[in-house]
Amino acid sequence: MAIVESTFTLSIPSSVENLAMVRDFIRRVCEQAGFEKGDITKLTMAVDEACTNIVEHAYGHDKTKDVMVRAIYDEEQIRVELIDTGQGFDPTLVQPQSLEELVNKRKAGGLGIRLIRSLVDEVRYEVLPGNKNELHLTKKIPKTNKPQA
Repeated sequence: MAIVESTFTLSIPSSVENLAMVRDFIRRVCEQAGFEKGDITKLTMAVDEACTNIVEHAYGHDKTKDVMVRAIYDEEQIRVELIDTGQGFDPTLVQPQSLEELVNKRKAGGLGIRLIRSLVDEVRYEVLPGNKNELHLTKKIPKTNKPQA
Protein backbone atom coordinates (compact mmCIF):
# COMPACT_ATOMS: atom_id res chain seq x y z
CA MET A 1 0.00 0.00 0.00
CA ALA A 2 1.34 3.42 -0.98
CA ILE A 3 1.97 6.04 1.66
CA VAL A 4 -0.11 9.15 1.08
CA GLU A 5 1.29 12.47 2.30
CA SER A 6 -0.65 15.63 3.03
CA THR A 7 1.23 18.93 2.85
CA PHE A 8 0.19 22.31 4.25
CA THR A 9 2.12 25.59 4.08
CA LEU A 10 1.88 28.85 6.00
CA SER A 11 4.05 31.91 5.37
CA ILE A 12 4.11 34.73 7.92
CA PRO A 13 6.00 37.99 8.36
CA SER A 14 8.77 37.61 10.94
CA SER A 15 7.11 38.98 14.05
CA VAL A 16 6.27 37.47 17.44
CA GLU A 17 2.74 38.84 16.94
CA ASN A 18 2.24 36.22 14.21
CA LEU A 19 3.24 33.23 16.33
CA ALA A 20 -0.38 32.63 17.38
CA MET A 21 -1.19 31.89 13.72
CA VAL A 22 1.67 29.40 13.58
CA ARG A 23 0.49 27.65 16.75
CA ASP A 24 -3.07 27.44 15.43
CA PHE A 25 -1.82 26.12 12.07
CA ILE A 26 0.25 23.37 13.73
CA ARG A 27 -2.60 22.40 16.07
CA ARG A 28 -5.05 22.04 13.18
CA VAL A 29 -2.67 19.95 11.06
CA CYS A 30 -1.86 17.71 14.04
CA GLU A 31 -5.56 17.19 14.74
CA GLN A 32 -6.12 16.22 11.12
CA ALA A 33 -3.14 13.83 11.31
CA GLY A 34 -4.69 12.06 14.30
CA PHE A 35 -2.46 13.24 17.13
CA GLU A 36 -3.68 13.21 20.72
CA LYS A 37 -3.78 16.45 22.70
CA GLY A 38 -0.48 15.87 24.56
CA ASP A 39 1.47 15.28 21.36
CA ILE A 40 -0.18 18.27 19.70
CA THR A 41 0.94 20.43 22.62
CA LYS A 42 4.53 19.12 22.41
CA LEU A 43 4.90 19.74 18.69
CA THR A 44 3.21 23.13 18.93
CA MET A 45 5.61 24.19 21.71
CA ALA A 46 8.64 23.01 19.70
CA VAL A 47 7.54 24.88 16.58
CA ASP A 48 6.71 28.01 18.59
CA GLU A 49 10.17 28.00 20.22
CA ALA A 50 11.89 27.46 16.88
CA CYS A 51 9.91 30.24 15.19
CA THR A 52 10.68 32.59 18.09
CA ASN A 53 14.39 31.85 17.56
CA ILE A 54 14.06 32.64 13.85
CA VAL A 55 12.30 35.95 14.55
CA GLU A 56 14.76 37.00 17.27
CA HIS A 57 18.08 35.54 16.14
CA ALA A 58 17.96 34.79 12.40
CA TYR A 59 16.11 37.98 11.50
CA GLY A 60 16.77 40.25 14.48
CA HIS A 61 13.06 41.22 14.58
CA ASP A 62 13.13 42.39 10.93
CA LYS A 63 9.40 42.31 10.08
CA THR A 64 10.10 42.63 6.35
CA LYS A 65 11.32 39.01 6.28
CA ASP A 66 9.15 35.90 6.10
CA VAL A 67 9.10 32.58 7.91
CA MET A 68 7.67 29.64 6.01
CA VAL A 69 6.13 26.78 7.96
CA ARG A 70 5.46 23.57 6.04
CA ALA A 71 3.73 20.60 7.69
CA ILE A 72 3.81 17.22 5.96
CA TYR A 73 2.19 14.16 7.43
CA ASP A 74 1.42 10.59 6.53
CA GLU A 75 0.20 7.67 8.63
CA GLU A 76 3.61 7.34 10.34
CA GLN A 77 4.74 10.86 11.25
CA ILE A 78 4.46 14.59 10.84
CA ARG A 79 7.40 16.68 9.65
CA VAL A 80 7.45 20.40 10.19
CA GLU A 81 9.90 22.40 8.10
CA LEU A 82 10.73 25.95 9.17
CA ILE A 83 12.39 27.89 6.38
CA ASP A 84 14.03 31.30 6.65
CA THR A 85 16.65 33.37 4.84
CA GLY A 86 18.21 34.91 7.94
CA GLN A 87 21.43 34.39 9.85
CA GLY A 88 22.17 30.67 9.87
CA PHE A 89 22.68 28.67 13.03
CA ASP A 90 22.96 24.91 13.34
CA PRO A 91 21.41 23.76 16.64
CA THR A 92 22.71 20.25 16.10
CA LEU A 93 26.25 21.54 16.72
CA VAL A 94 25.35 22.69 20.23
CA GLN A 95 26.41 20.09 22.78
CA PRO A 96 23.62 19.40 25.24
CA GLN A 97 24.40 20.49 28.78
CA SER A 98 22.60 19.48 31.91
CA LEU A 99 20.23 21.99 33.41
CA GLU A 100 22.51 22.14 36.43
CA GLU A 101 25.46 23.16 34.22
CA LEU A 102 23.41 25.89 32.53
CA VAL A 103 22.20 27.23 35.89
CA ASN A 104 25.69 27.15 37.42
CA LYS A 105 27.18 29.02 34.47
CA ARG A 106 24.23 31.44 34.54
CA LYS A 107 24.27 31.11 30.80
CA ALA A 108 21.52 32.81 28.85
CA GLY A 109 20.33 30.74 25.93
CA GLY A 110 20.66 27.10 25.13
CA LEU A 111 17.39 26.13 26.79
CA GLY A 112 15.29 26.57 23.65
CA ILE A 113 17.28 23.99 21.71
CA ARG A 114 17.10 21.64 24.68
CA LEU A 115 13.33 22.14 24.86
CA ILE A 116 12.85 21.50 21.14
CA ARG A 117 14.91 18.30 21.26
CA SER A 118 12.90 17.03 24.24
CA LEU A 119 9.55 17.59 22.49
CA VAL A 120 10.13 15.97 19.09
CA ASP A 121 11.58 12.69 17.86
CA GLU A 122 14.08 14.14 15.38
CA VAL A 123 15.73 17.50 14.72
CA ARG A 124 17.61 18.11 11.48
CA TYR A 125 19.03 21.38 10.19
CA GLU A 126 20.16 22.41 6.72
CA VAL A 127 21.99 25.62 5.90
CA LEU A 128 22.43 26.77 2.33
CA PRO A 129 24.71 29.80 2.92
CA GLY A 130 23.39 32.98 1.34
CA ASN A 131 20.18 31.21 0.39
CA LYS A 132 18.09 29.67 3.18
CA ASN A 133 17.99 27.76 6.44
CA GLU A 134 15.69 24.80 7.03
CA LEU A 135 14.90 23.30 10.40
CA HIS A 136 13.13 19.92 10.16
CA LEU A 137 11.22 18.68 13.20
CA THR A 138 9.74 15.18 13.12
CA LYS A 139 7.18 13.71 15.50
CA LYS A 140 6.02 10.14 15.06
CA ILE A 141 2.32 9.38 15.27
CA PRO A 142 1.78 6.75 17.98
CA LYS A 143 0.22 3.60 16.46
CA THR A 144 -2.87 3.98 18.65
CA ASN A 145 -3.45 7.49 17.22
CA LYS A 146 -3.25 6.71 13.51
CA PRO A 147 -6.27 7.90 11.55
CA GLN A 148 -8.56 5.14 10.29
CA ALA A 149 -8.60 4.62 6.53
